[in-house]
Amino acid sequence: MTSQIIEVVVSPQGETRVETKGFAGSTCRQASQFLEQALGVRSSEQLTAEFYQQEAAQHRLQQGGAV
Repeated sequence: MTSQIIEVVVSPQGETRVETKGFAGSTCRQASQFLEQALGVRSSEQLTAEFYQQEAAQHRLQQGGAV
């Protein structure tokens, strides 16, 4: 089982970045939502390959089941 990590990085200027690792698809957003709310307004978002790989796998399963 892959471990799930939420990492909060704070720059010397006080800017914060939330990074998630080991989450499948959009579960990373659910897991880190409380931190994002506590930290304030999101200025940008960069999704990782893990996010897209899981989404693609779910889409293939849905298509395969419909045939």
